[in-house]
This record gives sequence, C-alpha cells and structure tokens, in this order.
Amino acid sequence: MEILPYKIQIASIFGSLIFMFFIFRLIVKGKLREEYAIVWLICTLILMLFAFWRNGLEIIARMLGVYYAPSIIFLGAIFAIIIFLVHLSVVNSKLQKQIKELAQELAILKNKKENNS
Repeated sequence: MEILPYKIQIASIFGSLIFMFFIFRLIVKGKLREEYAIVWLICTLILMLFAFWRNGLEIIARMLGVYYAPSIIFLGAIFAIIIFLVHLSVVNSKLQKQIKELAQELAILKNKKENNS
C-alpha cells in the first residue's frame, strides 16, 4: 500500500528534473532570457522541495489553518501567475514606449534626409 506514494514521489522528482533541464536548454540556446528563467527555476525548486519533503504541504497547511492542503498549491499558483502577468505588462508597456520613440526618431531622420537631398 505504501508503494504508490513512492512511485508518485519518484515521478515528481523526475518530472521536476526534466523541466529544469528543459529550462537550462532554453537559456543556453538563447530562447529564454535569464530574468524570466529565474521565475521558472524557482517554481521548479519549489516543486522539487515538495517532491522530496512528502509531508511538507500538510505541515504548511496546518500552520496556515487550511483544511485542504492541496488548495495551497492552487492559491500559490494563482498568486504567482498574477505577479508574473503584472511583470509582463510592465515589460510590454516599456517596450511599446521604446518602439514609439524609435519610430518617431526614424521619422525625424527620414525627414532630415529628404530635406537634405
């Protein structure tokens, strides 16, 4: 009866290691910037922590007064997603401003070039 939890634990550890390897490959290939990779690596380390520390989720749930321990995972995931979306919105706004400024500078340079010709 105790074999199933160990199989799940081993599968969780193995899955976390594969995901971490995938993130490192994306960094090395230049497809994922380091600032975004940190978020994914932290998430992977949290998954590995709970994969090794089997009763950790129940202990944390008891400390926080949560009745159903897996709900903490969903709460944490929703919180992390909201923070990440706000960060991406800030980055997107910054990039849009830079694109607008570059387009304006390009238009000024084209205008100067046409007037000099």
